This record gives sequence, C-alpha cells and structure tokens, in this order.
Amino acid sequence: MSVRRPLRVLRRYFRLGVRRFEYASAPARRAWRRSLQLRVVALTLVASSLLVGAFGYFVAASSADILLLRAQDEVRASMDSKVDYAISQLTVHPRTKDPKLPSTISTIVIALADGDPTESGGSIVSIRAERFPEITPFTSAKVDTRQLITDDLIADVAGRRKKATQVRTATINDDTVKYLVYGTPVPTGFGQVELYYMVPLTTEDSAANQIRTTVLVTGLALVILLGVVAGLVTRLVVNPVRDAARTAQRLSAGLLDQRMRVDGEDDLALLAASFNQMAANLQRQIVRLEEMSRLQRRFTSDVSHELRTPLTTVRMAADLIFAERDEFDPAVARSAELLQAELDRFESLLTDLLEISRFDAGFAALDAEHTDLVPICERVAERLTGLAERVGVQLDLRLPDTPVIAEVDPRRVERVLRNLVGNAVEHGEGRPVEVTLAADDAAVAITVRDHGIGLKPGEERLVFNRFWRADPSRARQTGGTGLGLSISAEDARLHGGWLEAWGAPGEGAQFRLTLPIRSGDRLLSAPLPLIPRDRTPAAEPGVMGPDAAEPAVEVV
Repeated sequence: MSVRRPLRVLRRYFRLGVRRFEYASAPARRAWRRSLQLRVVALTLVASSLLVGAFGYFVAASSADILLLRAQDEVRASMDSKVDYAISQLTVHPRTKDPKLPSTISTIVIALADGDPTESGGSIVSIRAERFPEITPFTSAKVDTRQLITDDLIADVAGRRKKATQVRTATINDDTVKYLVYGTPVPTGFGQVELYYMVPLTTEDSAANQIRTTVLVTGLALVILLGVVAGLVTRLVVNPVRDAARTAQRLSAGLLDQRMRVDGEDDLALLAASFNQMAANLQRQIVRLEEMSRLQRRFTSDVSHELRTPLTTVRMAADLIFAERDEFDPAVARSAELLQAELDRFESLLTDLLEISRFDAGFAALDAEHTDLVPICERVAERLTGLAERVGVQLDLRLPDTPVIAEVDPRRVERVLRNLVGNAVEHGEGRPVEVTLAADDAAVAITVRDHGIGLKPGEERLVFNRFWRADPSRARQTGGTGLGLSISAEDARLHGGWLEAWGAPGEGAQFRLTLPIRSGDRLLSAPLPLIPRDRTPAAEPGVMGPDAAEPAVEVV
C-alpha cells in the first residue's frame, strides 16, 4: 500500500502534465497540421542544421588536428637542436658527483627556454634524471610541472628511452593553458637524463576557436538562408494551391462565377487555367441542370394545376354515377365503385404532387404555433381505427398524461403521423402498432413501431425516396401514392427536425420523428431511441449512441 499510493500520485501528476502540455502545444500542432509551408520550412531547417552541423564539426576538428600536427612538427624540429646543445654541454661531466653538474644543467635549461611563461606565455624547459635521484630536476620557470609531465610520459622517456609527446592542460598563475609536452632522452658521459620541452598552444587554440566561430556563424547564416529560400519557394507553390482551395470553397457555396488568377505560362499557371476551365464546365452543367429541374418542377406544377379542372368535372360526374349505382347492373355498379376509388387516389396524387412542387420550388412555409401533440396523436389514431380494424391491427397509444407543448405546424405534423401510422398498419401483418410520444427540455419525439415484415438491409435508406415501394407486388389496403414518406421527410426538415427509420427482416420497423420544442432550435439528441427497446433492452431515452449499431437513416 505504501508503494501504490505514491505511484498513483505520480501517475496522476504525469497525466496532468501530459494534458497541460497537449493544451499548451495545441496551437502549434494545429498550425503544423494545417500549414504545408510551415512543415516544409521546418523540415528544411532541421535537415540543413544537421548537415551543416556535421560538416562544421568535421571542418573544425580537421583544422584543430592540422594545427596540432604543425605545432608538433615545429617542436620536433626545434627539439633536435636543443638535444644536440644539451649533449654538447653535458659530455664534459663524466660523473654525477661532479660539483659543476647542477650549474651546467641550470645553464642549459635557461638557455633552451624561450621566455618566462608567467609573463609572455613562452615555452618551459625541464631536465630530469629519473635514474639518478641525487640530480635535482631543473625547470626554466618556477611552476609545478606535475600537471604537465605525467608518470606515463616519464615511463616512456626514462624507462623505454624513446621520444614521446602529450597534450596537457595546466593552470599557471591562475591561467589555464594547453601545452604540447615533448620528452626525449639525452645521453651523457655518466648516463641518461631526460629533456622535456613544454610549448604553449595558445596560438593554435585561438586559431581553432576562430575557425569554429567562423564555421558556426557561416553555418547558422547558411541554415537561415536555406530556410528563407525554402519559405519563398514553398510560397510560390502553396499560394496557388490556397487560391484554388478558396475558389473551390466559393464554388461549393454557390458562387459559380469565381475563378483563379492565371499568371505566366508555367505549370502552376496551367493548373489555374485547367481549374478555371473545369469550373466553367461545372457552371454550365449546373446551370443546365438547374434549368432542367426548374422546367421539370414547373411542368409538374402546371400539369397538376391544369388537371384540377378536368378532375373536378370528372369527379362531379363520377359522384353522380356512384350515387345512382344501385340502379345499374352489377357490372356497371362495380365499375362505378372502381372509378370512385381511382378518382380518390388520383386526387390524392395530385395533392401530393402539388405539395412536392412547393417543396422543390422552396415555397413551402412553416406556420408554427404552440401545439399540444397529444390530441394530434389521438386524432390520427381515431381516423385510422377503421383501417386498423379491417386488417386486424390493434393501435397501442403510449402518450403522456400531461400535455406536450411544442412550437410546430400542426397540419404538417398530423400529416407525417398519418403517413407513418398508415404505413405501419399496412405492413403490420396483423400485429399491434405502437405509437409512443415523449419529450425533454429541448425536443419531442414520436415513434411508430410495427412488428410486420420489417426492412431489408439498405432499405431504410430508400423508404424516403419518391415512389419507392418495398414490395411492388404487395396488395395495398389504402392505395397510397408513393409520395407520403417523401413529403413527411420534407415536413420534418422544414421543422428543423429528424425523420429516421430502422428495420430488420422479420422484426418489424420503427420510424422516429424528432422535432425541436422551440422552432429554430438545433437538435442534439432525441428523447426516444431509434432502435426499439424490445430489441435492445439496454437502450435508454436520449442516448443516440446505440442507434448507430443498426441500419438506420436520418433525414435532416
């Protein structure tokens, strides 16, 4: 327990830090996703920085190595003469106990030294005799040479009797200086001593630093220049693309006369010209289709209106014949009944065609008023009771006990419900039809559920098409026109609502009409689920997530 609690606290703070980082970096990530120019420039800067950095490091390292090699060559050439001088001075002393030997070594060291390192930064010369402890080491300056003459260097020069070099850094009078230490054995009459020559690399370090600074500044300027060039080049490509996107958005908004500007004769100009040609062709086609649609709507409306007059005359004659059918022969009486039924259907078809033409022309208007939907549902059920009894279907109304007030057009809502309930009775296969009404603070929903043949997969997207029928060979009881659900979908859309369908073979179908409580409000959810509760018991009112699990269509 003592370990888990700190881990939980750590995870909580980690998640909090991640969320804060995501929130703070959201503008940058959004700009990165949306801006092609930003991505190209950023990638160019990163790639060029890596390339220039690697090249600069190689140049600086190579320059430092060249300067060090040159210094080593100079020291080696100078060391040969110094060794010869030391040998010539020390050969006069055959023994280590010669009282003049320390004075000779001191003189050699001073003569070989180039200057005082504490003041002018000159070289340091030191003579040591590791094999002869009685000989005191001499140095050209009063400095601690233990930082420069290491044990490894002494082992190479004194023990292995070979020349050796090292690069060491020492602090001399509070100044940190890098030295090139060169050691070589010096043969004498009494044995071997070691000569160490320590040359400061101040000049070489300064030159290397200048080279590194020059490379750094040049590389930084080159990276910035590459970024600017990449930005300018990308802008030349991105700007026409952005112009094309803006023009396409205007075209999709209905501004069909928008065109791109064509500059020059390059590939981008060819793209702009091709885009303009495409837009012109689309404009011609759209105008042509709109004209054809307008003529078609006008033709439908004109034909519907023109048919009204002869239909009225035929209706009057048919009513007269139908009223006197009992005096005719049975065959003539039956013909009169068929004529009356077909005239009723023809009149309904004309009414629906006129309504569809109003929707197509954009002349349909919503006469919204505060209406109680409970009486509308009861009135629709009462009018369809005769049809339901004739086909053996029971209407089950599930309505609230309190009024459900919404700002709707009562005539259109009643027409939608009449179509939905009539279709449910027609396809209910003699099983009960359930009509449910529910409301919340923002919306009201009415579902019509039947337990008939249902809908095949994909048909829930076709039921709202004009003149579509699930089974053309099926005998109808009401003689519908095939436009009822299409008009219902337009009525729902006019209210700013939804008309949705769900169905499954052998499980029936359910239609849901959802309308906003206040006219003009936007719907976000429905008080009733689209999928019936008897099929998905876990579904709850107001939750639209489970609806997506079944074939359904939403008409907005």
